[in-house]
Amino acid sequence: MRHLLRNALVTSGALGLLLTSGTAVSGAAVRTDGSDENIPSVCGDRRPDDPGPGTYGMQLDGSFRHPDLTPAGEERFSFPGGAKDLFPKTKGYDPGSYTEGPIKVEAAYRGPQFTPDYFHTWQNIVDFDGRRYLFQYDRSAGRVYDVTDVRKVKIVESLSRDDVKVEYGENVELHKSKDWDAYDYWGASTIQWSPSLKAYVMVQSFEQKRQVGELGDSVEHSKFHNADGVKKLREQTSFKGFKVYRLDGPRKKDWKLLSTVTTDASYADPLNAAPGAHQGSGSLDVPYWTGGKYMFIAAAPLDTWSNTEAPTYLYSAGYQAYDMSDPAKPRKVGEWHRKGQLASESAAYAKNPRCGNQTSWMGARMPLFIPKPVEEGGKYAFAALGGFGLSVLDISNPADMKEIAHLELPMSVGGTEADNVDVSQYEKTGMVYVSGYPLGEDCHEPYKDVFQIDARDPRAPRIVGALPRPKPVAGAKFADYCQRGGSFGPKRSGAYTSPGDPAQGLLPYAFYNAGVQFFDTTDPRKPKIAAQFVPSGFSKGVPDYALGNQTHAIYVEWDRKLVWVFTNDGIYAVSSKKLLGAPTLTGPAAPFRNSAR
Repeated sequence: MRHLLRNALVTSGALGLLLTSGTAVSGAAVRTDGSDENIPSVCGDRRPDDPGPGTYGMQLDGSFRHPDLTPAGEERFSFPGGAKDLFPKTKGYDPGSYTEGPIKVEAAYRGPQFTPDYFHTWQNIVDFDGRRYLFQYDRSAGRVYDVTDVRKVKIVESLSRDDVKVEYGENVELHKSKDWDAYDYWGASTIQWSPSLKAYVMVQSFEQKRQVGELGDSVEHSKFHNADGVKKLREQTSFKGFKVYRLDGPRKKDWKLLSTVTTDASYADPLNAAPGAHQGSGSLDVPYWTGGKYMFIAAAPLDTWSNTEAPTYLYSAGYQAYDMSDPAKPRKVGEWHRKGQLASESAAYAKNPRCGNQTSWMGARMPLFIPKPVEEGGKYAFAALGGFGLSVLDISNPADMKEIAHLELPMSVGGTEADNVDVSQYEKTGMVYVSGYPLGEDCHEPYKDVFQIDARDPRAPRIVGALPRPKPVAGAKFADYCQRGGSFGPKRSGAYTSPGDPAQGLLPYAFYNAGVQFFDTTDPRKPKIAAQFVPSGFSKGVPDYALGNQTHAIYVEWDRKLVWVFTNDGIYAVSSKKLLGAPTLTGPAAPFRNSAR
């Protein structure tokens, strides 16, 4: 709590006054020119220019030269020999599909019924009565599949807000639909088994919507030049925090709400927050919880946690720790952020070379990455903080989380930096793998390396290499994935926790237009790509605006030796007897209950 009391203090004229009770007066402060005081301005406008024609693109040796620096944006960009030249009949996207190495496609389910959202989805596994169910969802759009028989997957639930029609740019979540109440949706979730309740417990994140109509990437529409848009977002009354449900079955009707907890630090009682415009970000992405006492989330608890350059986002998230001994009464026990994230810490923020670029995401997107739960004697957590780099925290006492090391990462702007940390190999090798991900298309941004970090001494982590850049299969029509159309680079290496324990020496990554890349890290000194599965990059059923967002997620069932691949055009089930072991295509030998890895 010491960070909360110290850091919630605001400078003169900022968001509000912190009362002695710890409750802040709500309402966004504005400068005399009408702009919001929590929009960072200490470094002025350093937004990078678009790279000049000819400064990036295909090289004579068949490689691709990436731009050194690019502003925020997701538009398409042409270059000689690029996707628009190679694939003109399919709108500049490669219709081919490729497999290399010991990979077998067990099943393919394509089409909108298997694509709740074209851009991004979250996944979970639950087991009921001997059957296995896969959840796939993103806010209002969701599916529940019976995947017991991998080759005969059945849809048992389909959720949407398609029955609500709104003007372009309006947040559809403000309206009630057949499946959802106003402001309600399926937040990014962790699901674990509660021995005391003898049931699954699902914790859902609720956060400020990021893809918003009020703000945009363009200069005039960004938060830096659009005071009206910022004001409208501040005034929205959507809930920010997390909700805890008991699951008595796989469908939404089986959810039973246990608790609703706001992350807005201005409320004295987070379990009983009044409706209104909540401060801060809410809980971002998937909470880290393995069913034990402690849960960790990413959150900005007040509007003053705001030093980020992302043009469409208002918050710079740190971390909160909760006691989950009683899922009906979660209790915050600790909080941490890195100096420079708060509006009152502008001097520290100005030292970051990204300050003022009006492009970089600064702060957490995901919760802490934890190799071993605290309840099992785990002590360390890895904090991926976007443009703030990588921090190592001692979380042995969640009420007093401490930074014991920090590592600045090479700048890679635009796109997202320091988003994912794979810790599956840490206990055996001391290695973690840190990456951002691309936001633009046609490689119009620096390449996003997956850095190998030697953290055997957690107080002195260091970059010792990077995973190899994927290369097209022999005989492909393109020499580099930058020519294939769409985004190219790593997303994430699967779900936060999943059934069974991850394999040692194997890292599968969703890689956008490079499909799924299977990295062999058996010898960390010589990582290599052992296999790849690359789905078709074009489908007539995918709208033009989503064609570039191809393989954006994977979910690994380590117990059944299967990888589920999620694209903008459906789902694939992939196996590899050599890399993963012989797959189980029927029901699991034992139900999934808890995962600590």
